[in-house]
Amino acid sequence: MASTSGRVTRIVAGVALIAWGLIGLAGPIGIIIAVVGLVPLLAGLFDVCVFAPLFNNPENSGKV
Repeated sequence: MASTSGRVTRIVAGVALIAWGLIGLAGPIGIIIAVVGLVPLLAGLFDVCVFAPLFNNPENSGKV
C-alpha cells in the first residue's frame, strides 16, 4: 500500500466514502460516513498508510 497504486486506492476510497455519505445517505449517519472518508483521503494525499506499521511495512513510499 506504500506504492502509487496504494495511494490512488486510498484517495479513491476516501472520495467514494465522502460521496456516499453526503449523497447516498441522509442525516447524521451520512455525515459520520463522510467524516470517516476523510481519513483515507488525507492518508492518500499525504502519502501515509495508517495500517502499514501493523504489517511491518513502510508508512510511505519514501519519495521526498
